Amino acid sequence: MITRLSHLFLRTLRDDPADAEVPSHKLLVRAGYVRRIAPGVYSWLPLGLRVLRRVEQVVREEMNAIGAQEISLPALLPREPYETTNRWTEYGDGLFRLQDRKGADYLLGPTHEELFALTVKGEYSSYKDLPVTLYQIQTKYRDEERPRAGILRGREFIMKDSYSFDLDEDGLQASYNAHREAYQRIFNRLMVKYVIVAATSGAMGGSASEEFLADSPVGEDTYVVCRESGYAANVEAVVTPAAEARPIEGLPAAVVHDTPNTPTIATLVDWANSAGISAGPVTAADTLKNIMVKLRHPDGKTELLGIGIPGDREVDDKRLAAAVEPAEVELLTEADFAANPFLVKGYIGPKALQANGVRYLVDPRIGTGSSWITGADEPGKHVVALVAGRDFTPDGTIEAAEVRDGDPSPDGRGVLVSARGIEIGHIFQLGNKYTDAFEVDVLGENGKPVRLTMGSYGIGVSRMVAVIAEQQHDEKGLRWPREVAPFDVHVVIANKDDSSRAGGEQVAALLDTAGLDVVLDDRKASPGVKFKDSELIGVPLVVVVGRGWAEGKVEIRDRFTGESNEVAADSVVESVLAQVRGGQ
Repeated sequence: MITRLSHLFLRTLRDDPADAEVPSHKLLVRAGYVRRIAPGVYSWLPLGLRVLRRVEQVVREEMNAIGAQEISLPALLPREPYETTNRWTEYGDGLFRLQDRKGADYLLGPTHEELFALTVKGEYSSYKDLPVTLYQIQTKYRDEERPRAGILRGREFIMKDSYSFDLDEDGLQASYNAHREAYQRIFNRLMVKYVIVAATSGAMGGSASEEFLADSPVGEDTYVVCRESGYAANVEAVVTPAAEARPIEGLPAAVVHDTPNTPTIATLVDWANSAGISAGPVTAADTLKNIMVKLRHPDGKTELLGIGIPGDREVDDKRLAAAVEPAEVELLTEADFAANPFLVKGYIGPKALQANGVRYLVDPRIGTGSSWITGADEPGKHVVALVAGRDFTPDGTIEAAEVRDGDPSPDGRGVLVSARGIEIGHIFQLGNKYTDAFEVDVLGENGKPVRLTMGSYGIGVSRMVAVIAEQQHDEKGLRWPREVAPFDVHVVIANKDDSSRAGGEQVAALLDTAGLDVVLDDRKASPGVKFKDSELIGVPLVVVVGRGWAEGKVEIRDRFTGESNEVAADSVVESVLAQVRGGQ
């Protein structure tokens, strides 16, 4: 059936929406694909829904191809399973929680590991039933504190989540590899430029974890790559090479100095150089910066934590949050400092922390035998030549410092460079976290119970629409790959005379008969308006029926390349089919 723009529920906009920050948000709203309902909540209009469904279909085809079976679980979920795994509290404020009329607690599902584990437990009891992979394409809910960028970061979104259940680790590895390869095929079909990076598991739990990140300057995720070796990781997953231990014998003793008005690293470095405490110049890298945070654990208990990092580094909030999960990080208040007078702002050192039972973790660069200038726990005083392993012993290490371009790669084969990306997929080897929680066992071949091992694999389906728009747009509008475009071909009647209108109808009918999905711009609007809308909407092929129709010619425009050529009207179907079959 031909879709007519004169009847399509569509209004394009000439101006960017006031709240739009990124190109995909601007263009999807201007082109009439989505409309904002509330912060992080969007309606899908006919054009947007067509693209969304086509993305879903690509995902569905590749999941089915690896033997996964589609089911659909509810989004409204009872509290009890999430209490069993402790994620009712671990998710913190990210959960949408509600009660029914009887006061029973529910949540809107952010992810479904618990329900899939219980579903398999309820249906399968024998090793003969395994392995099995189940998936769903479903709306998820997360109470994002700062939803932004349109459908890139929303509170309601559509995700494909699949879960594998295997009898042993070899089976889990095979399921993981199958998903990894399926994801590569999906993203290649969608023409998305992406990288696979090592990642942390977070609240999901489990061991091996990789993210698929779409390359984009507007991405919220920073990742690093090593050009020499191919190593790639999300910054949260980068493991800093530990400093080699140095000999302690013969190092000068630690000395406390009066350092008035030096509460910052910069002022401390200026003092050190003016005081001549070292034969060479002192830099921020020679100082030990001690940061205090408060951890709020899932059980509600709080804990002071001291973190030591080289003074030329800053704490990366995402790395810190990943390092202390499932606890949440809070800043200290004035009341916290008042309650702990040994914490002297600007002059905190490791000795007072440990003397007062505060856990003290340091960056891996702070190795045994390394010497530092740091706070002496008194106003206006610092200690010089404080040696790790002699004058203080950390309680452990923590990956909280920023990762910078030029840092050594964890694999020892080059240096790191950073880039930005949008998370489009995440795969986890969960192992037994959820099957242990719910005792998901089957009888093995020897008649004894076997605890199943799980994998979890997600793709942001609705987010993919924005990602494609982000990567493929130009200054004129959207440019959809043929695999997900709302239509195969956009027919524009560029003249208002009866002959051209009849010609446009004829061309659209021929293309429709050939099995193509056709949208016909039959509106009584100017050619300029129609051309601008065709560029904004982004159908990959545009057939223009205009002045050349009287001479038996039509124009075919390629939205991706910008190229156009005239063809005989009686060969338009063959020409369009050739481009559809041979193009993107």
